[in-house]
Amino acid sequence: MSLYSLFNPRSSRAVELDDARTEHVMIQRPLQRVLAFTRRSIDDVVNDPIVRREVLGYYKLYRQIGRAVEVSELERQWNI
Repeated sequence: MSLYSLFNPRSSRAVELDDARTEHVMIQRPLQRVLAFTRRSIDDVVNDPIVRREVLGYYKLYRQIGRAVEVSELERQWNI
């Protein structure tokens, strides 16, 4: 037991728990998700204008749905 832990109001166990907490970060790559959904590669998008428009349409739909979900969550919070 160290001198610091004797005079520390927090227990040494609490300090260990604080150090043990891990924050997980999820990197979001919406274009990768759209490409996986359409089963296309970035090369297909670059080389074929039809595929480019298809992927762009799905990407816009993805963004629109995301905005609608955000709005509904905010409205739910305001109405509580």
